[in-house]
Amino acid sequence: MEALTAYAMILPALAVLLTFAYWPAINVVWISLTDRLLLRPFANFVGLENYARLLHDERFWNSVWNTVRYVLMSVPLEVGLALAIAVALARPLRGVGFFRTAFFLPVVTSLVAVAMVWEWIYHPSLGLLNALLAPLGVSPVRWLGDPTWAMPALVLLTVWKGTGYYMVIYLAGILDIPEEYYEAARIDGAGRWHIFRHVTWPLLSPTTYLILVLQAINSFQVFASVYTMTGGGPLGSTEVVVFYLYERAFKSFEFGYASAISVVLFVFLLLLTGAQRIFIGRRVIYDR
Repeated sequence: MEALTAYAMILPALAVLLTFAYWPAINVVWISLTDRLLLRPFANFVGLENYARLLHDERFWNSVWNTVRYVLMSVPLEVGLALAIAVALARPLRGVGFFRTAFFLPVVTSLVAVAMVWEWIYHPSLGLLNALLAPLGVSPVRWLGDPTWAMPALVLLTVWKGTGYYMVIYLAGILDIPEEYYEAARIDGAGRWHIFRHVTWPLLSPTTYLILVLQAINSFQVFASVYTMTGGGPLGSTEVVVFYLYERAFKSFEFGYASAISVVLFVFLLLLTGAQRIFIGRRVIYDR
């Protein structure tokens, strides 16, 4: 009787998961094996034709390269800044609560609204960034109109908005480290750098592992900032995988092909997470 009651309690949640998570995921895999178009009432089974098409799609591989560039630029910056800010704000300083809130505020701000503000900051003639650089003798730069600078401009927005989130996670990890470890290190004559290197950083390895997994998944799915600020341009320099998926699904109406892209992205993220677990997870120190 108790078992039946337990199953009855989880049944609503299970029904929601099946309806809005598992079934759509299975359906996407099926659609990827067809030539379904949005405006056509029927679809033909084409097997792996959509996946074979991906192998020869230059725009797809360009979007993959752009996504990898985005990840390689944004992840180290966010991890480094989040860690540095968390270490600084873990100290019992006056007004530390204000600064913690200030660094976290961008996280809860609408990404579309933030992107529109940053689009003005990057404006070549009226933007704040060029106005600040002008006294240094820097000529106006078309930040979002130059293939060289468009991706770094998006990365800067990402770092500004997302660092506070990972800072809070790091801060929780630092505050969870027993004070006795720091006291023992000070008694042994360790300075701040040695304390960070041999106490704080090793004991933050579970937190760092979590952040790297979250960042990898989030970064490979970047879309809103690209859609709002660059539209994949200029010259395709910021066209990332999810934006290309969107173009195929809702502009070309090729739902079958777009579904194949989403399945490939899912499998890649699954493999990436597994690789992180193998190569990074083994170095994590859980014992305190």
